[in-house]
Amino acid sequence: MKKRSVLFLSAALISALLGMGCAKKAGGAGSTAGTKEPVSFTFFTVDAAEDMLFNDPVAKKMTEATGVTLIVDHPVGGDQQAVPLMIASGQYPDLIYAKGDLTMLIEAGAVIPLDDLIAQKGTHIRELYGDQLVRLKNSIEDPHIYTVGTYGVKTAVWQTDGTMQVQHAVLKDLGYPRIQTLADYENAIKAYKAKYPTINGQKTIGLSLLIDTWQWYIDLSNPSGFLIGYPDDGQWIVDQNTLQAQYKFLHPDAKLFYQWLNRMNAEGILDPESFIQKEDIWKAKIASGRVLGLCYPLWGYSDVRTSLIRDGMSERTYAYLPVTADGRFKAPSLKDYGFGGGWGIAISSSCEDPERAFEFLDWMCGEEAQILANWGIEGVNYEVIDGTRVVPEDEQRWSDTDPDYSKKTGVGRWVYPFPQLGQGHIDSTGNYISRDSPETIRQKYLPVEKETLAAYGAEMWTDLFPSTESLGISKHGQAWQYSLPPEINAKVTEADEYIKNALANIVLGKPENFDAAWNKIAQDLRKLGIEEANSALTQMIQDKISMWNQGL
Repeated sequence: MKKRSVLFLSAALISALLGMGCAKKAGGAGSTAGTKEPVSFTFFTVDAAEDMLFNDPVAKKMTEATGVTLIVDHPVGGDQQAVPLMIASGQYPDLIYAKGDLTMLIEAGAVIPLDDLIAQKGTHIRELYGDQLVRLKNSIEDPHIYTVGTYGVKTAVWQTDGTMQVQHAVLKDLGYPRIQTLADYENAIKAYKAKYPTINGQKTIGLSLLIDTWQWYIDLSNPSGFLIGYPDDGQWIVDQNTLQAQYKFLHPDAKLFYQWLNRMNAEGILDPESFIQKEDIWKAKIASGRVLGLCYPLWGYSDVRTSLIRDGMSERTYAYLPVTADGRFKAPSLKDYGFGGGWGIAISSSCEDPERAFEFLDWMCGEEAQILANWGIEGVNYEVIDGTRVVPEDEQRWSDTDPDYSKKTGVGRWVYPFPQLGQGHIDSTGNYISRDSPETIRQKYLPVEKETLAAYGAEMWTDLFPSTESLGISKHGQAWQYSLPPEINAKVTEADEYIKNALANIVLGKPENFDAAWNKIAQDLRKLGIEEANSALTQMIQDKISMWNQGL
């Protein structure tokens, strides 16, 4: 969650924002809509962590097709005050991806409604979203569309990182034991750690966490819900029968993960530096091959996985397992969330050529752009053989082994946060819109992965998990995409700040004090007014579903 108050605006920051909002347009005065005249649009994306120059081969092809060049800006050093600073300055970039801060921009009149543009010029947008277009509406009180959505309209869950991961080396050495509960997972790690107290000359680590900054949401918060069968709703648990939302740490079973971590810490299985280490230290430990277990999604350490493979330690990469707290629960990893609308790219009220900006976003929704963004350039990044798009072996190897492949080629670099047809969509040529398919995913598995899967009688990691069909489709999308009113969000922010420290203390405390400490956490959260946030989100979920049911 993001803090909503702005206590101090530095001259440097305001100057930077003013410069970002007033970038010169190559097209000059007046609208260039309906043309391919060269034009530049400033684009702020809150998720970018570095400069993203729009000059890779794919970006150049996009400019060639549309005449548009993007000048991409991002928060400096992970600054969460970027959007409030924009509002304070009154100057905005042309295009804004603000995630949950969109509500603030709408309230400030900083972004324009897109309804009329979609009706008049949004051919590709209407085709991409179809009957899901209604889900782009802001709210039942303000049913305008302010963004083109970010996530895929059609999804297919062919890959999973599981709820917990363990090294292939551990599983093989132990004869591929059945691992479905925390007890199973714990037994495997303990047995291997006792047998091999050092790896590559360094002390073996059972489980290591990364909770330095925002990562605590991923590695300390999220697993507590996954392990008791709830899918990713951020800090919330949403009952699919009643549509009641609850701050997850008030759920009686949420404590199971932290009670387990508390015991793992007391027994020396948990990395003692888990609550103080920086990302580079955490990654260095994984790269050394001595961290047996993780509970972090692959996107957070994919570069380290690449280095392990490169360094001849593929057996020290990880298997993805359907671990739950105990046998009462089903791993939710293959959950289909449906299309929740939620976040997306908006056009600001400062944009001098909003129609042309909209035309670019509409083009990005079309099949030409979707293929280009996902596959790259025909004859360079892929070939068409007998009507099927195929990535050449050398290109695939480059993609698999170079962490900077996307940056160098542009392949995949401009998929997010732009609109997406979504993995699982089959285009007009009969090919999947994404490079991935069940067949290509299996082909890319490492030999050690195939060995592990064969030992468990499976062909893909998803074969080990409860099926998507058995888990059902989420009725509300995902709660973390909901933007709470500022006064309610302030309560959640305060609760999050409290709970991060409280969870660290409870994990590091004495096991005999755990129950009393957990009860105090629940009491403290209620004193902070979190029940009011529960009620507010519950009402928002119910209103949103009602709005979706009403249609356009």
